[in-house]
Amino acid sequence: MSLYLIKGQYRIRGSQPDGDSVHFFPDDAAAFTKLHLNARVGASGAAQLRLDAIDALETHYTPPGHGGRTLHQPLELAHAAGARLLELLGFTNVVRTGEVVSSATPDATPGYILTRFGDKYGRPVALAFPGTIDQPDLGLVFTDAALLKKSVNYQLLSEGLVYPTFYSKLYLDLRVALTQAADAAREAKTGIWGADATTDGATIHAQSDLSERLVLLPKLFRRLAEYFATAPGDPSLGHFKAFLSTLNDRLYVISEGRATGFDTVIDVNGDTVKLTKAVTDLIFVEG
Repeated sequence: MSLYLIKGQYRIRGSQPDGDSVHFFPDDAAAFTKLHLNARVGASGAAQLRLDAIDALETHYTPPGHGGRTLHQPLELAHAAGARLLELLGFTNVVRTGEVVSSATPDATPGYILTRFGDKYGRPVALAFPGTIDQPDLGLVFTDAALLKKSVNYQLLSEGLVYPTFYSKLYLDLRVALTQAADAAREAKTGIWGADATTDGATIHAQSDLSERLVLLPKLFRRLAEYFATAPGDPSLGHFKAFLSTLNDRLYVISEGRATGFDTVIDVNGDTVKLTKAVTDLIFVEG
């Protein structure tokens, strides 16, 4: 289980980091090109990371294709994940204007990522770490559970601040360790798990419930937001499963050893929607 090591810095001023995404500046500006990774680097030299295996509550999500307003999930928990991520990366005195960081101490912190691919948006899918590592930059590093547990991904998950969301390129041994951390946080009802309605059932009386009241798996939130964007103001779930079936959300149900669509693990009963499988029982296929 080897991943490419890329050394660099985290810088957050002028950006909108949340609980699973942050700007990373490689020491070698051509790092991603040299490693033949599908990663986009902006004019500033930053790559927008997607932290592997975790999904934080949304602080600013705009459903694609509808030109709608930006939505969020309950902000107290969403902001807690973002604040903890920045703390783990070494930042203090973080000040935001809205979601944009206007100042922080220091301006940059050292760190490194372990990755092997970028997603369809050009974001390196990575395990992120603060500090330094005694390994050659751009080399392959054997990544086991012990190293994983030093990542901010694992720490956020173990503290119950983010949801586990596993994709098919995640190594099995790492997924097992992450599942154990998520299960422990859920059992202790830490962070998001104290209010989570994903598998118990979320009753939606108004579309605003998604932003103000309900704590849900972000992937389910995003699909509900996209569905509601087709009929603003209407909270009816009557056509939600049909809507889901038109999307290419493929996944594996681990306990059943089958490949299926996201719509088949969603139950709708009147104005209540829920996931019928544990989040850690699902492996999503990269789009």
